[in-house]
Amino acid sequence: MTEETKEYINSWLKKADEDLLVINKLTEFDIVAASAVCFHCQQLTEKVLKAYLISNGKEIIKTHNIEFLLAECADFDEDFKTVDPKNLSDFGVDTRYPGDMYIPSNKEVTEYKNLAISIKKLTEDKISKLLK
Repeated sequence: MTEETKEYINSWLKKADEDLLVINKLTEFDIVAASAVCFHCQQLTEKVLKAYLISNGKEIIKTHNIEFLLAECADFDEDFKTVDPKNLSDFGVDTRYPGDMYIPSNKEVTEYKNLAISIKKLTEDKISKLLK
């Protein structure tokens, strides 16, 4: 793997860290802006999964579909088959605009936060082994 590719992967991971920072700030004391938190959970997850695909030499496509990305990752590692993304993909687009947007409960926000963090850990552990 080239240094340029490693830097590109790390740039995806840094952007995911920014999403985590927003998630943590918006849930620091009370949950503030529930749909925004879930949007950043989806974004964090999308970015780490794309970083994993890149680290495996896979060309990524423009998508916000977490289920699709997990399936692509599972082609390289079966651990991704065990991840249940719930409805995380729905927060990638639907929550950005008014209308039929779903406002998750505080319990759901916490579940999505924990899910995003667990996927981040799983993915970053696997990427670190590939970058060695």
